[in-house]
Amino acid sequence: MKKAIRIIVTIGFIVFLLMQLYQPARNLDDGQVLPEHFTKVYHVPQNVQAILRTSCYDCHSNNTNYPWYSYIQPGRIFMENHIKKGKKDLNFSEFGKYSKRKQGSKLEAIIKQMESGKMPIASYTLLHKKALITPTQKKEVINWINITKYSLSLEN
Repeated sequence: MKKAIRIIVTIGFIVFLLMQLYQPARNLDDGQVLPEHFTKVYHVPQNVQAILRTSCYDCHSNNTNYPWYSYIQPGRIFMENHIKKGKKDLNFSEFGKYSKRKQGSKLEAIIKQMESGKMPIASYTLLHKKALITPTQKKEVINWINITKYSLSLEN
């Protein structure tokens, strides 16, 4: 019985080591802020930018700040899946590529996600305490989005 446990543990350790060889490409854009970036499409106040950068950009932009645990599998795979899904749903780095209608929908979705407390997700804020959004910060972002949406409706 002890021999079987030892074999299972050894195989598990070897699999864990082999998993470390798989390192997907990192989500980094070298800090470039292109014309289609959210902050270039809209005049975003510094306080709102700071909130979004701290709480949203890691998963919803082309530039992720990778913590130490992202170098260890399976954490990296888990993280990459979150980033891929997050960027599919909303990418602040490519916001200007969305149609005006889609931009409006995305802004509305941000409000709904923040009001419901679904964003940032709990698994992210568990390890990134700075990403937690206070009620005051939530109000700042939502107020700014509402003003922006209103000015968009006046343009159309």
